[in-house]
Amino acid sequence: MPGRTSRIQSEIKQKRPFGSKEQEAAIALLRTADVVRRRIAEVIQPHGVTPQQYNVLRILAGAGAAGMPTLEIAARMIERAPGITRLLDRLEAKRMIRRERCPTDRREVTCRISEPGLQLLKRMEETVNRADHAAIKNLATRELEQLIALLDGVRREVGRE
Repeated sequence: MPGRTSRIQSEIKQKRPFGSKEQEAAIALLRTADVVRRRIAEVIQPHGVTPQQYNVLRILAGAGAAGMPTLEIAARMIERAPGITRLLDRLEAKRMIRRERCPTDRREVTCRISEPGLQLLKRMEETVNRADHAAIKNLATRELEQLIALLDGVRREVGRE
């Protein structure tokens, strides 16, 4: 319907229509990601870690006792962190992780989650799960599956460029 103001236009107080539906969808996606990210950050930060640090702890918890090389952690992060070394430095200073140089290749560093890191994740689990659920509770299972598939398609297409 021409002249109709969309929800995203209202939220960002944009008076003029978007140049295209693709532009409107991209802006709505970015705005949604920001809203969800900020909400998750609100429940994570009282535990003394950032969302990126929490992500690293989850990755390392999944890696188990074998740990994971620094560059592999960086590749698996939800939000790519350009300063992965500084991020790991901060977690190590908090005694949440341990790092060891590979004896055969001194350039490779293996990271492992520590017991305090595992305990922190355990304390945070229920709160973070509730926040995840609250962010999308208005969607039915079928809608969630569709959303996941649509987002997969967007990432796949953007990744080709």
